[in-house]
Amino acid sequence: MLSRADYLLQRDFRELKKNNYEGITAFPISEDMMEWEADIEGLQNTIWHGSFFQLVIHFTPAYNFVPPVVKFKTIPFHPNVDPHTGQPCIDFLDNPHQWNRSYTLSSILLTLQVMLSNPVLENPVNVEAAHILTKDETLYRLIILQLFHQPLPLKGDSSEPLEDPDKVIRSVKSISFNDYYKTWSEIATSKAMEYYRTPCKCLKIQISLESITKGRKMRENILQNVI
Repeated sequence: MLSRADYLLQRDFRELKKNNYEGITAFPISEDMMEWEADIEGLQNTIWHGSFFQLVIHFTPAYNFVPPVVKFKTIPFHPNVDPHTGQPCIDFLDNPHQWNRSYTLSSILLTLQVMLSNPVLENPVNVEAAHILTKDETLYRLIILQLFHQPLPLKGDSSEPLEDPDKVIRSVKSISFNDYYKTWSEIATSKAMEYYRTPCKCLKIQISLESITKGRKMRENILQNVI
């Protein structure tokens, strides 16, 4: 007999496949459907378009009374993504009191897709990314292109073909933090490199669906079931 969480996750999976959102793929990787992997491409007409980011999503039997735990495996150089853990700072994911039971797997993935090209710079969790973006947007764009459009050599890379394209997500390997840090710091000016030599203690930001989508032109009704 299916549990409540099982039923809801199967419903979310059907919804995601039915809507076939551009640049978004997700599927369960455990028999009990509590562990998922997802793949997000940045929105068109943004610096992130053409870059794919792999995520892991951990649900619990308490879903959807509580939100899942979501982390980027391919960590974007982004003000609102922790560069060490890959955890995005989204209010309804961080705080169960901000979670709404009307949110679904699609809600989460669409929000993260929009977040990439709509950073919030107040109290960023990645201070380095926020500083560069604020001071020199051109340099920030260059770093993004270097990191994600021309991928670094990745540890544990495998040339084995995908067994089933319909069930196996696009193969995106994680970039180690050391390589990630080294690449963007080498692109930056010597002054920026000096500034970022010592790791910082980041403050956490809370991003709401409203703050991400307000005033943004997106494809028609992309978040109609989110807010």
